[in-house]
This record gives sequence, structure tokens and C-alpha cells, in this order.
Amino acid sequence: ALIGAAVVMAAGCSKNTQGNVNGGNARNEASLEEGSETLNETQTELHTTEAESMGGQNNEVDEAIRQEREKVELETETTQAESTQEERVPTAEIGDRIPSKYLMLQIKEGGRIEHITYTAHNYFGDGEEIEKSANVYLPYGYSEEKRYNVLYLMHGIGGDENEWEMTGNSSKVKCMMDNLAYYGDIEPFIVVTPNGRSSSNCTASEDYNSFYVFGKELRNDLIPYIEKNYSTYADYDENGYDMSSTREHRAMAGLSMGGMQTINIGLDECTDLFGYFGAFSAAPTSNTAQQTADILKDNQYEIYYFYNICGTEDNIAYQSASAAAKSLPDVCEQFDPAKNFMWQEVKGAHNFNVWYLGFYNFAQIAFKMNR
Repeated sequence: ALIGAAVVMAAGCSKNTQGNVNGGNARNEASLEEGSETLNETQTELHTTEAESMGGQNNEVDEAIRQEREKVELETETTQAESTQEERVPTAEIGDRIPSKYLMLQIKEGGRIEHITYTAHNYFGDGEEIEKSANVYLPYGYSEEKRYNVLYLMHGIGGDENEWEMTGNSSKVKCMMDNLAYYGDIEPFIVVTPNGRSSSNCTASEDYNSFYVFGKELRNDLIPYIEKNYSTYADYDENGYDMSSTREHRAMAGLSMGGMQTINIGLDECTDLFGYFGAFSAAPTSNTAQQTADILKDNQYEIYYFYNICGTEDNIAYQSASAAAKSLPDVCEQFDPAKNFMWQEVKGAHNFNVWYLGFYNFAQIAFKMNR
């Protein structure tokens, strides 16, 4: 295990809340007070587990971070049509290369990126209020008169809200979103890249276990903030609203540790909040396929799609990503490769060549039931 701690269920996002949130940008005070004793016990367990597991695994973690941050030459596919003026028609397909036209700067109809700060809570600590940052991609022509789907896109163990580089016009995520929408391959949607550590120490690279309690922040802080301040499908109400009623309009995806969060938190714990899931090279503490099958045994929420990708030369995550997803349709009838599941292996390592491809493919899959 890269980061040893099978403790997600105790500290993460409980489906027992049935998708309800109270108090706009704030947490549900009663539920936090009731859970404070459990949180303290869980925190002690997490610290103990971290100390025990990380002691002999620092080299492995350092190697994962090194590979994650390594600059790569993005592999693309150039088509014959691109040698002349490109016709404005949808040509995107799920594949193993990103056509270069989808990575070009979109001059005519480009979206914009906003940097936001919002009030969250130190869920790995004592629950005090903290200020956190995130980046938000808004598609070209964004209007309050229209409603938008939202993808929450998570980073890895060595990153933060900026790891996907969704910070300016040259952002590959922005270029792909702009071009997929421009050519008519997707219905434009919002992308949010938050910091996946739910603690006051969210900028510290050594604060690993706070990744596991991010479900609380999603439910109580981040999603309500986005749905209060942007035009989404949710009928936000500061006095409380049913978040599960619009779950088909939310997706969660991420790379490495963010892939683990997508599986352990998004799919297995917050099924009432999300309908689409994408795991790119899911990290070694991801729940196994059998664990997910057991957790979802009584699930009543439809899983619209679960997409997975991993590089065959990935010495960090291939084994764990395979164990988490590859056999899932064999052990859980809620996943069907002909309907709502995909496991994709491509030549590649633990880096952005695989992850940008994963994003490109998943962007075409997410929210397709709504089109």
C-alpha cells in the first residue's frame, strides 16, 4: 500500500444523510457535534496508521510524487483533416490518443477560469472553519439563464488545486473543454479543481490522511458553495435542499490519489451525490472491486457510468487500479461493460500522458445520459 489506512468509511461521507445539506456554505452543526467523538477517535487511528505505514514507505511515496510531477511530452494524434481548415463537426472518440485539434487554444469560443476561495472545515482536525481555494472552469457563453452539469476533478498525492494546471488560457483541460464544446462533441459543463486535503494543513505535502475525509467537505462545504454561486441544476436553499435529486448532474474524477477519492469517497460513500465517476491510475489505497461490491450491495442509486484508465507501465498504480476496477463487473451486477463501465489500459506510466487522455475520454462520457 502506498498510504496505509483502511479507515475511509469511519471518517468519510455517509449516505445516511440521503443527500440533504443544511445551512448553505456551512456544515450541518448537529451532525458535526454528534460525530465529534467519532472524529477524534478516527483521527487518532489515522495518525497511528500513518505513522506505522509511512515509516517504511517514504521512498515509495516520494517516487509517486516524482512521477506525478514529471513533465511529459503529450502524445497526440494528428489527422489528415487538420492540415486544412478544420470543419466544425464532432469527431471525438474514446481512444488511446487525443487528436491535436482538441488541444489547440480555442480563440473563437473559449471559456474562462475563475479562482475561488470558500469556507470549509478542518475535518481531519477539530472541525474549525478554514479558508480553501479551488479553480472553476466556465464554458464559453456561460449564462445564469442556463443550467450546467459540474465535474469535480481531483489531484494526486503531490498536488493541490493547481496540479491539473487549470489556471489560465493555456490549460490543457480548458483547451479540451473549449474544443469539445466548440466542435459539438459535448454539452458544455463546469469543471472544479479543489484541494483534496480536508485539513488546515492542506498545503502540506506530508498531510496524506486528510485525503480520506474529503467527503465531508464535498457534502457540507464545496458542493453547496458551487451550487449557491453558479448556475447548476440544483435548487440551492441555504435552509437545506435535497442534493440527491440532481446527482445525475454531478461527476467526480481524479488522478492517482484523486482516483482513490473518486472510488472510495465518490462512488462508495457519496453515491447519493454523484452519478458519473472517472478514476485515472487509482492509488494503492483504493477499495478493491470486492470491497466496492460489498459497500454497494444495497445501493438504490443508479450508477450512470464508471470509467477507468491506467498505464500498463505504471509501477505505482497499475496493480491497485486493476484490483479496484478491472473485475468489478464480475463481482457487482451494478456495473456492465455494455452499459455503464469501462476499464482502459494504455501504454504509459504514472504521468499526465495517461491522465490527460483519461480526462479527454471521460469528458465525452460524463453526463451523456442527460443529452
